[in-house]
Amino acid sequence: MLLLRLHCNRFVEAKSRKVSIFFKYPRFLFETQNFSHIHGLASALQIADGDPKCEVGYNTHQLFDEIQEPCVSRYHHLLFEFARSNKNKEALNIFFHMHQLGFVNDGSSLSCALKVTGVTNDQIVGKQIHCHCIKSGFAVDVSVGTSLVDMYMKSDSVKVGKLAFDDMKYKNVISWTSLLSGYVQHGLVEQALEVFSCMGIEGMKPNPFTYATVLGALSGNDMIAKGSQVHAEVVKSGFESCTPVANSLINMYAKSGMVKESRGIFTAMENKDSVSWNGMISGLVTNGLHKEALELFQQMRYKGIQLTRLIFASVIKACASIKECCFARQLHCRVIKSGHDFDQNLRTAIMVAYSKCGDMDDSFNIFETMQKSQNVISWTAMISGHLQNGGKEKAARIFRDMNRMGISPNDFTYSAILTAQPCVSPYQIHALVVKRRYLGSPNVGTALLDAYIKNGSVDEAAKVFENINQKDIVTWSAMLAGYAQVGDAVGAINVYSQLMKEGIHPNEYTFSSVINSCAAPEAAVEQGKQLHALSIKYAYNHSLCVNSALVTMYSKKGNIDSANKVFIRQGERDLVSWNSMISGFAQHGYAHKALEVFEEMRRKNRGMDGITFIGVISACTHAGLLGDGQKYFDQMVDEHHVYPTMEHYACMVDLYSRAGKLEKAMSFINKMPYPAGATVWRSLLGACHVRRNVELGKVAAEKLMSIEPNDSSVYVLLSNIYASAGNWKEKANVRKLMDQRKVKKEAGYSWIEVKSKTYSFLAGDRSHPLSDQIYKKLEELSTRLKDAGYRPDTTYVLQDVEDEQKEAILSRHSERLAIAFGLIATPHGTPIQIVKNLRVCGDCHTVIKIISMIEERDIIVRDSNRFHHFKGGLCSCGDFW
Repeated sequence: MLLLRLHCNRFVEAKSRKVSIFFKYPRFLFETQNFSHIHGLASALQIADGDPKCEVGYNTHQLFDEIQEPCVSRYHHLLFEFARSNKNKEALNIFFHMHQLGFVNDGSSLSCALKVTGVTNDQIVGKQIHCHCIKSGFAVDVSVGTSLVDMYMKSDSVKVGKLAFDDMKYKNVISWTSLLSGYVQHGLVEQALEVFSCMGIEGMKPNPFTYATVLGALSGNDMIAKGSQVHAEVVKSGFESCTPVANSLINMYAKSGMVKESRGIFTAMENKDSVSWNGMISGLVTNGLHKEALELFQQMRYKGIQLTRLIFASVIKACASIKECCFARQLHCRVIKSGHDFDQNLRTAIMVAYSKCGDMDDSFNIFETMQKSQNVISWTAMISGHLQNGGKEKAARIFRDMNRMGISPNDFTYSAILTAQPCVSPYQIHALVVKRRYLGSPNVGTALLDAYIKNGSVDEAAKVFENINQKDIVTWSAMLAGYAQVGDAVGAINVYSQLMKEGIHPNEYTFSSVINSCAAPEAAVEQGKQLHALSIKYAYNHSLCVNSALVTMYSKKGNIDSANKVFIRQGERDLVSWNSMISGFAQHGYAHKALEVFEEMRRKNRGMDGITFIGVISACTHAGLLGDGQKYFDQMVDEHHVYPTMEHYACMVDLYSRAGKLEKAMSFINKMPYPAGATVWRSLLGACHVRRNVELGKVAAEKLMSIEPNDSSVYVLLSNIYASAGNWKEKANVRKLMDQRKVKKEAGYSWIEVKSKTYSFLAGDRSHPLSDQIYKKLEELSTRLKDAGYRPDTTYVLQDVEDEQKEAILSRHSERLAIAFGLIATPHGTPIQIVKNLRVCGDCHTVIKIISMIEERDIIVRDSNRFHHFKGGLCSCGDFW
């Protein structure tokens, strides 16, 4: 406080002459300090107490002229009336005339003048009055000191306000509340709570306004535990029924998602004002209880409560959320009738409501009526409205018009327009974002990296991610989702690890994204399990999106039993869960289980989409259920009105082809409503390879080559078809064509994970450190396989060599090397799981079945088509794959 005194004393000394001029000629100082706005008084004044001289039409000069005998009480009366009526310029002019006449002789007039300067935020005037308070000895007055604290807090001089508070010899509850309120207004919640605690230590009992202020500070700051403690103090103090306190409690609990508690306080209130009703209605809207909010609004109307702009804004927002267009129109009419239609915020809210209801014409009409008052918020609302209603091109045009009009987009504008791909380029928007310095904004950064991810530019998204200053959990989850989308498990795990190191609390979407990334073939099996355990630790194991991700991850990683357990435990299932389980069973060869899940889905009247039927028809395909597949395809169109896409036609061609109905498959292709795509021809070509149908295989291969000329698998399959038929000349021609087109054959690799490390094998590979032991194990297995009745099927070796050499080639296939390594590197009885990038050959399929029996091991093989579960000499595919 010594610093404040020295500062004020120096100010008094340096400005003594100016201060005397200020109080003698206040208008002169105002003009020199750009305070000319205080000159005049309102032409219409209304003074209470029935004074006939103080009626509408009088101004200050008239009042002064008519007061023949100046009276202190008359001036005080005018000063306080002007201050109470928010006629701040008039109040200050009265105060200056009082000083001129020598009537400023008590703390009440100084206190009133300080409060007025706090409202008008006139810091220079406030400091001058402060100096006069010190000079005249009124600074020690409790009311003056309180007003000084209030004035400095409102004029953003928080530190000076605290010094003024500390200098007060006597403090009352209003003084403490003024300091506390100032901290709250500046968002300094911790300091506000410290002041509140000090009040208790000093034995100062809070009043209702103190409690209301503290509770307001605790709202929306994740301090509900502290808020509950303050609520207990409120009850103990007997202020719970006080309207301002109850309003603050309603607001605090609603913002914390505790609607039940908020509603209980509201119901118990005896004296509800418009703030109470709006607090409860807006709380319901904030928590997504829109219908309840509208019902409460109707009750409010029946009780005759005055409708304010805030209440209209809350109710219109509720209508927008549930697309209640008719009620929104009624509210629009009521807003006009109430005289609030010129309010900018209400117009924007109505415009948004029409947009969300799909009525863009009316929304645009309101936007046009706002021409003179259009701002970045209304422009952004218009852009978002078109985007929500599929008008990407219109949104892009409005964005261009907005820039031409000189309206600078804000972070919400950029976040919205970035979803308008392909009508806008993320690279161009990125340049604008950098130019306007919005790149560090979490909202803009997240939208930009999401745009790059959808554009397939994950590397660009990662660069944007690194440049975001304050990453929130949405930003982290978006980056994780990007890596999951491209199957980059390593990138996703690295981002997740970085998130944990920085102390960010993951949410259910974080876990969903990172678990989805672990479904990639290259991802380690144990990673997905560890993340499952972490999701349980963070209590997200019952989350719908996490469970759906777990079902997908376990299915794709070969653990269909775990996927099924997660699926069964799900209290709530969405379409993703059902589809993942159906597709999972289908890919693992459990067609009948897949169809059981589908029938359960039908019994429960769950909605179905195209992906559901792709899973169902695939299940029939892998099990050879030709009749069932045809039936479900017809049901899809006739009963569920899901129209076939290229994927559905490809499934049907695959169904006919695998069943050996190649001519029917070709007929089905010819009847398709549009030209067959690569997936369709690839299904037919694969079947022609199995069935050794040279003619149809040649047709399918030629079609595929015209669509995907650089796909090596097409040339290899055609070459193998010729080799199977013994047509070595045509096979050589295909190989020659590959060389001419510079198409390289994809090598066959197999992977196995042992102790969280992944090992890869190539056919005939000897690069592994344990290769001697691996080949020794293969020799041992060869003897035991022959004892079990195995005879090599050399037709799968498509090379013109001797049978003995063909047998040697078969024995060194990559999947056999991987399994041999698994047998020597893992304990007896441990399941072995391998992944192969190509289709497993028929001879290896037979060998693995026998190995599962003689080694008493469960062996899971994921090839390019499906999963094979080998156990006790049998395979889940039933030898139909």
